[in-house]
Amino acid sequence: MHIMDNFLIYYLQRFDKYCFEVVLHGHTYTIGTGKPLFRVLVHKDIPKKELLTSTSLALGEAYMKGDIEVEGDLFVVLKCILEQIDQFSLDRSAVNNLLYPSEDKSTQREEVCSHYDLGNDFYKLWLDPTLSYSCAYFKHDDDTLEQAQRNKVDYILSKLHLEKGMSLLDIGCGWGFLLIEAAKKYGVTGYGCTLSHEQWAMGQERIKKLGLEGQIHIDLMDYRDLPKKGLKYDRLVSVGMLEHVGRSQYERYMSIANQILKPGGLFLLHYIDGRDEKNSNPWMRKYIFPGGTLPTVYEILKLAYDGDFQILDVESLRRHYYRTLSCWYHNFQKVRDQVAADKGMEFVRMWDLYLCGCAVAFYIGYIDVHQLLFTKGTNNDLPMTRWY
Repeated sequence: MHIMDNFLIYYLQRFDKYCFEVVLHGHTYTIGTGKPLFRVLVHKDIPKKELLTSTSLALGEAYMKGDIEVEGDLFVVLKCILEQIDQFSLDRSAVNNLLYPSEDKSTQREEVCSHYDLGNDFYKLWLDPTLSYSCAYFKHDDDTLEQAQRNKVDYILSKLHLEKGMSLLDIGCGWGFLLIEAAKKYGVTGYGCTLSHEQWAMGQERIKKLGLEGQIHIDLMDYRDLPKKGLKYDRLVSVGMLEHVGRSQYERYMSIANQILKPGGLFLLHYIDGRDEKNSNPWMRKYIFPGGTLPTVYEILKLAYDGDFQILDVESLRRHYYRTLSCWYHNFQKVRDQVAADKGMEFVRMWDLYLCGCAVAFYIGYIDVHQLLFTKGTNNDLPMTRWY
C-alpha cells in the first residue's frame, strides 16, 4: 500500500524529525530516517476530519480508546511528537467551546470539581503522603518525592518571610498542608479557600486531628468572594491555582489580591505559565482541566504593576516540575490495575497520557512554572539579599 493511499500515514509524515514505524492494516511504514525509536500500532484508522480539526484531540482520544497503541517508552514517543507541536492542526472555530468556555463562578466550580473531586482515595494512591499536587522542589539528587514536596512548602514559607502572629491567606489551598506547616513552624494564623469539597473535607480533618482549629480556617468558597469577608492579610500565597482562573479574570484576581493584602505585605504566586496567550490544547481542556488556561509571565507582571505590587523575585522551577511529574507517573504505573478496576482502562490511559505528556512538556520547555514574589508597595524592612 502506498503512503498516499491512507491519510493518517500521509499526515504522520509531517512528524519526521525522529524515526518511528507505523503499523496499519498489516503494513509497516517508516516515518523519518534512521533507526526507529518506537512503533505505533493502529488498530482503528483515524478519520481525516478529526486529524485536521484537532491533532491533540484525535490522537489523544485514539490512544485513550486503544485505537492506537505504542511499542516503546511513552515518554520518548510523546517527546518526539510534542517537539513538533507546530505541525499540529487546530480548527479553533470547531472546538471553540472547549478553548473558550464561560468563566463565571458556577462554570468554574464545576470545572475545578471535575478534576479535584475525583476522590481523595484516588489521589492518595500516587501522590506523596502530604497530598501535595503541585511542583515539588528537589534540593538534593536523592530527595524522595515527599521530601521534595516538604522542601517546596518550606521554600515558599521562607520566601514569605513569616513572623509569629502574622496572618497568611492561601488562595486555592488544596488539602491544607501548606497552611498547617505555616501554623506549626511560624505561629501564624492561616486562612484558606478552595472550591473542592473533597479537599475542604480532608483539610478540616487534618486541622482537627492536629488541634489547630483556633489557628487555621479553611472556607469552601470562590476567591472572588474573599473581599466580602472584610479581612486583610499580612501575607498571601497561591500555588497552582491561577491556572484555573481564566484569562478574562486575571485582572480581577490580581485586583482582589491587591485589595486584601496589607501595605508592605508579601504575595507569592506559584503557577504554570505558557509562552503565548492562545488556548491551544483541546484534549487537555476536554479531559483533564476543563477551562484550564496558562498565563504568561509578562501579562501577570503587567497586571501587578497596574496595581500596587512590586516584584522582588522571579524563579523558574521547570526542571523540578519535570521530575515531580516523572515521580507521579512512576507512582501511577504501580497502581494502574487498581485504578483500572475502579475507573476503567480508558481513564487509566487518559491519565498515562496526561502525567507523562506534562512531564515531557516541562522537559522540552514547552511550558514552565514560576514563583513570583511581590510586595504591596515599597517594603524597605526586608533583608537586602535573597535570605531564603
